[in-house]
Amino acid sequence: MMVRRDGDWLSATVGEELVMMSPERGDYLGLTAVGRRIWELIEEPRDLAEICAQLESEFDVAPETCRAEVEEFLAELAAQGAVVLDPAPAT
Repeated sequence: MMVRRDGDWLSATVGEELVMMSPERGDYLGLTAVGRRIWELIEEPRDLAEICAQLESEFDVAPETCRAEVEEFLAELAAQGAVVLDPAPAT
C-alpha cells in the first residue's frame, strides 16, 4: 500500500508532539513522537513496508506489531482526510 499526505494540513512541533490543523476542514490533530515520525516519513509518498522498516530500525518494536499499529494509525489519518492509502500497484 502506498501512503501519501492529503489536504492542506498545517503543522507545528510542540515538545515531542506534532500539532496539526486543517483550515479547510476545521480539524485538529495531535501526534505523538511516533506519529510525528510517520508524518515526516510520508512527506513524499511512501510504501507501507518502507515506513515500517524505517520505524523498526528507529524504535524497539516487533515487525508484526509495527505493521498492525502503523496500519491502524494510517487508517485514522485517512478518516480525518490527512492521508490517502492507495493499493500497491499490481506486479
